[in-house]
Amino acid sequence: MGALTGLAIGDAMGAPFEGYPPPLRPVTEMHGNGPRMRNAGCYTDDTLQAIAVAESLIHCRDFCQNDLMQRLIDGYLRYPEFYGPTSRSVFDLVQSGVPPDRAAEIVHRRSGGSRSNGSVMRGAPVGIFFSGPPLREVSIRCSQLTHHDGTAAECSAWVNQMISDMCRGFSRTGAFSRALHRCNDDEVIRVLGAYHRSDPEPGLDALLATHAALTVFMDSRSFEETIVRAISLGGDTDTIGAVAGALAGAWSGVGDIPGRWLVNLQDLGKITSLGARLWVVSQQLKT
Repeated sequence: MGALTGLAIGDAMGAPFEGYPPPLRPVTEMHGNGPRMRNAGCYTDDTLQAIAVAESLIHCRDFCQNDLMQRLIDGYLRYPEFYGPTSRSVFDLVQSGVPPDRAAEIVHRRSGGSRSNGSVMRGAPVGIFFSGPPLREVSIRCSQLTHHDGTAAECSAWVNQMISDMCRGFSRTGAFSRALHRCNDDEVIRVLGAYHRSDPEPGLDALLATHAALTVFMDSRSFEETIVRAISLGGDTDTIGAVAGALAGAWSGVGDIPGRWLVNLQDLGKITSLGARLWVVSQQLKT
């Protein structure tokens, strides 16, 4: 519950400040307006896509590429203004008849890359649901459904590994060490493994975004401090907030999320329920 709700809180807190320079003072309350003129507590495609992943895992009781793609497209059709160019191009291709397992590679070739952060932000449900060897495989498959780039997939696998471990009782440093040990990308190992050696840059690049979210999480003492520091970076605040919020929520639990934020969150009941159901179904499959 903490991981999925934390993702949505970070998304909603960051959404009004997306694309802007760092705010002049710390953001400690939910705000409305922003680039899309939304009410306070409203989330964006970061949460929409995470909800799609969660609902697909619960419905299929496993990762199902076709089911998830359709759920992602359904969210895109409802709120196309939220989606970035990589995901949007993939969804348009699939709707035109391109097979879901080919669309991301086509977009990657046409665009000259797909190393944006859109697949990292939605991955928390994979971490809640899976553990052990399947976690890495599903993380990469889920990422590459829209982002063919291997580094983006490794960033998603890193975050999901930490979420999975912290949901299962590992410490923050223990989860970090296991994610580092399981990573197979030298650049990701160098940047995330020594996250403290460089200042966070809240960019659209998957590795930069993951580094920024990881840094504020590892260096914060509470869920609230994590989110406030994430938003204070400026830039892609909704995604940095979502990834950092998922990590912090998995670490501290839903009880550490400030109540004044929870009461304003769009679809709070639905999101907390999805987190709980994900966990229940994952445990049922073990018995």
